[in-house]
Amino acid sequence: MKQVAPNDFARQWDDIAADALDAVDRVGRSGWLILGGEVEAFEQELAEWWEIPHAVGVASGLDALEIALRCTGVEPGDKVLTTPLTAFATTLAILRAGAEPVWCDVDITGGLDLEQATTAVADDPAIKAVLPVHLFGHPLDPGALRRLGSDHDVAVIEDCAQSAGASRDGKPTGTVGVAAATSLYPTKNLGAMGDGGVLLTSDSEVAARARNMRDYGQSSRYQHDEQGLNSRLDELQAAILRSAMLPRLERFLERREEIAKRYDEALQGSALRPIPAGGGRSARHLYPIEVMEGDTAAVAKALKQAGVSVGRHYPFVCPDQGAASGRGTVVGKLDVARRLAQRELSLPIHPYLHDEEVEVVIAACLEVLG
Repeated sequence: MKQVAPNDFARQWDDIAADALDAVDRVGRSGWLILGGEVEAFEQELAEWWEIPHAVGVASGLDALEIALRCTGVEPGDKVLTTPLTAFATTLAILRAGAEPVWCDVDITGGLDLEQATTAVADDPAIKAVLPVHLFGHPLDPGALRRLGSDHDVAVIEDCAQSAGASRDGKPTGTVGVAAATSLYPTKNLGAMGDGGVLLTSDSEVAARARNMRDYGQSSRYQHDEQGLNSRLDELQAAILRSAMLPRLERFLERREEIAKRYDEALQGSALRPIPAGGGRSARHLYPIEVMEGDTAAVAKALKQAGVSVGRHYPFVCPDQGAASGRGTVVGKLDVARRLAQRELSLPIHPYLHDEEVEVVIAACLEVLG
């Protein structure tokens, strides 16, 4: 049986091939392959689209997070409060910066519980920064995030890996804190044909330092002022992003929203509960559902047998990962995070999904666990 897949890069290529190949040809003819005009142009165009002054292209979303932490004053030994329910890269960035993660529970949207986070920061003055994730593309409350940072004098660095295009109360995600990071991994709403990431900030000094740090910590050629990284967005990826992906992004977002609304309508009252956004416009990077009855793995297997491949995001909370053993602090029992980790499945949602495939997904869901 042919599967309805979480992504379809072959269909994507059919759509973008001409623009992507033109971009490759343009870079090849330029004779400049690393940190040139394409990266600079993409940074400017993305910053304008994101409504933020500065964008700094790097090699991955993980690197963007680490650089953001280091450029905003997080030092080895500092504590950084974050979410336990996310890709491990969020925690890994804190560890790579030499800091100690403090994990706080999430709310029913899957995002960091900002009331609990505020209490945790107030109770522990050693927490120097907060690293929330706009999980699934659902935007967190920007006013609450801003107050959390200003009232307790902590740096807010937003993980926007899944939230390109999300906004709330008139604010795009990533514009409240001192810096933010997003991923250009191929599955993302704005994805490259390879890997990449971007640091976003309104602070010109943070942006300048990030540009140095991504290139071995050089302030000028062969002058190294600090221990940086080799983390440079390729000219080829930047050219493809600005010519083939960014111009289509609004259409991608609209299609994701169309699919999400159809799922919302069809699954209402079923035993597969959509995990909702708390407000604003979700980027709909994922369509997460909570399995309210039965075993999650068994439901996933039954859906696959019915022709639908689903994802799990994320079956293990970060403090339980072996790579975090002996590091960090857990606030409370993380009851909601652990429940969602056990029960979450992600239905296919991507801009090249056909209407009839959406209906196949819905029929499978209602048949397996209606």
